[in-house]
Amino acid sequence: MNMIETNTTARTLGVNFNNEGTASIVLWAPKASSVSLLIAAKQRTIALEKKEYGYWSVETEEVKPGDEYVFVLDEGKEFPDPASLSQPDGVHGSSRAVDLKSFTWTDGDWQNIDLESYLIYEVHTGTFTGEGTFAAMESKLDYLVDLGITAIEIMPVAQFSGNRNWGYDGVLPFCVQNSYGGAEALQHLVDKCHQKGLAVILDVVFNHIGPEGNNLDNFGYYFTDKYHTPWGNAINFDDAWCDGVRKFFRENALMWFRDFHIDALRMDAVHAIKDFSPVHILKEIKQEVDQLMRETGRVHYLIVELDLNDIRFINPFDQGGYGMDAQWIDEFHHALRVSSGQSKTGYYSDFDGVASLAKSYEDAYVYDGTFSGHRKKMFGIKSSGNAGRQFVVFSQNHDHVGNRMLGERSSQLVSVSMLKLMAGAVLVSPYLPLLFMGEEYAESNPFQYFVSHTDPELAEAVRKGRKKEFSAFHLEGEAPDPMAGETFDHSKLQWDLPGIEPHRTMLGFYKTLIAIRKKYPALYQLDRENVSVGYDQSKQTILLRRTAHDQQVVCLMNFSTESHETEVPETPGTWYKLLASSDPQWGGQTLIPESFSGKSLLTLPAESFTLYINQHE
Repeated sequence: MNMIETNTTARTLGVNFNNEGTASIVLWAPKASSVSLLIAAKQRTIALEKKEYGYWSVETEEVKPGDEYVFVLDEGKEFPDPASLSQPDGVHGSSRAVDLKSFTWTDGDWQNIDLESYLIYEVHTGTFTGEGTFAAMESKLDYLVDLGITAIEIMPVAQFSGNRNWGYDGVLPFCVQNSYGGAEALQHLVDKCHQKGLAVILDVVFNHIGPEGNNLDNFGYYFTDKYHTPWGNAINFDDAWCDGVRKFFRENALMWFRDFHIDALRMDAVHAIKDFSPVHILKEIKQEVDQLMRETGRVHYLIVELDLNDIRFINPFDQGGYGMDAQWIDEFHHALRVSSGQSKTGYYSDFDGVASLAKSYEDAYVYDGTFSGHRKKMFGIKSSGNAGRQFVVFSQNHDHVGNRMLGERSSQLVSVSMLKLMAGAVLVSPYLPLLFMGEEYAESNPFQYFVSHTDPELAEAVRKGRKKEFSAFHLEGEAPDPMAGETFDHSKLQWDLPGIEPHRTMLGFYKTLIAIRKKYPALYQLDRENVSVGYDQSKQTILLRRTAHDQQVVCLMNFSTESHETEVPETPGTWYKLLASSDPQWGGQTLIPESFSGKSLLTLPAESFTLYINQHE
């Protein structure tokens, strides 16, 4: 095996230990004329030997787990390891050698659940609990199981500057953030999740590297001027010297699956990955992951955030695709937000409320070859041949909350009645539902944008960038200071709220709704062929019907602030109520009929969600 090929069975980059205790050290540094590893505490310098394709390596018994080290380039410049697994003193400090194989796993019997059964809960480690650590997160796992969650999605954990960050400013992709607890604490959390029956999704960023502590360019040609991203230099996936970069990210994906037992990766903004190689880097990663699954017998998924409405990303290899298992679709969210009364500014301007939402229920993409006024061009492609499990939908997530100027959650923007309706709209969809931490009990704290850069110029640039970002939404006033500790603290969940009203009732509504989704095949089988939807734009109502075998459910949604009559088409048998958000049990004031037969004219209360089932015994 040459240096640029991937070994799926073990990590090769950085400092790694074999079973005999010998350290294998491999560094890609084609820009360097000499490379050594310095262990300052031992006053020991170990020279690396130059290999092919810009790699340097050495086998040694002098590096042990726990040793702190730096790489010295050209006999003078000291930098942390680009493939560092631990940075106890942050991005500017030394790296610490870690033996990932030393952790004792107890999840040998764990099997990843079917993707179709994923009910995802997105968490930000730093604000999910008061402590902001992986260990503290473990104390909430029983709560998530009781809620009905089957998979938690952890926002990026790659080492970033300071202790406060969303995670998309990571600069050491292999290193687990020290303030969260580091590598072993993440392994422990994943092991605990598997004990509880929870799958774990990890958010990774392969489209850019954060600004502070980014030393990769000193080692090799990680970036290219051929392309640009909104967040900085584009990763070099197809320019000169790209082979070392491609291996770096292939190894990173494999490490999370193999050494941390992560079940799925959510790959951030893959539309910003520019690659015109014969084999796209995403396809290459998928090929490597497929090989890993054959070797281990474990199942892993690749989920992408994608803003292109392009099924090439999620189509299998034999259809010319990259083989990703699923993608986020923002358009469902945008249509739902406009339906709920969100102002049609910025990228919401393309959406027509219930008409767009109804189209997303049927077609996933709202724009699938039609003209987008916001983009000023024809946009998208039809996804009729793609399964429901290939799309992730939500009423809110970190982006669409945190990218508001004040970071308001839906609970601060719409009524309690509308919150229940939005929850129902997501959880009866024929797609994979995602909840953003705290939405299930109507968390009232915002989720704001926060960073902790130590470079004053960079901090000021972030402040100015945030203000410019909101110009498209014509907002006035000042965004909260991303650098302020209060911005971070104010974004933490308030765990006393689920015990008081109206939060207690909202939590009960979510639990009931999730349990219903998981019980009835017409809801949990994500068969897009058996979905029909009608809407009335003037009344702002939607009637969504889903079927499985002899079972039908009808979901009646009224986004208007007034009650409206809606006709339910005649169907053999009797319709029985499963859930109605307007019932007094859920804080409403209207008791919806328990059952009805034949063609019926139902009065839907304002801002309500009602679910009936018709089942042949």
